[in-house]
Amino acid sequence: MDAADHIILEVCSELKRAMQLHGPQRSAHESYAVILEELDEFWQEVRKKKEHRNPKAMRTELIQTAAMCCRAIHDLGL
Repeated sequence: MDAADHIILEVCSELKRAMQLHGPQRSAHESYAVILEELDEFWQEVRKKKEHRNPKAMRTELIQTAAMCCRAIHDLGL
C-alpha cells in the first residue's frame, strides 16, 4: 500500500466517524459551511510562521476537509 492509499483510508475513516457522530448535511449551504469551517482551521495553521506550524494539525484538517467534501457528495446525492 502506498502513501496515497493511506491518505484515502484516513479520509474514509474520518468520513465514517463524522457520519456516526453527526446527522446528514441537509443542503448545499450547510455542506459549504462545514467544508469552509474545516478549511478555515487548516488556514489558521497556514497563517502561522513556518516554524510555528503544526504539521499533524494541518494534515488532520486537510483529511477532515476531504472527508466533508465526500460527505457533501453523499448527503446531497451528487
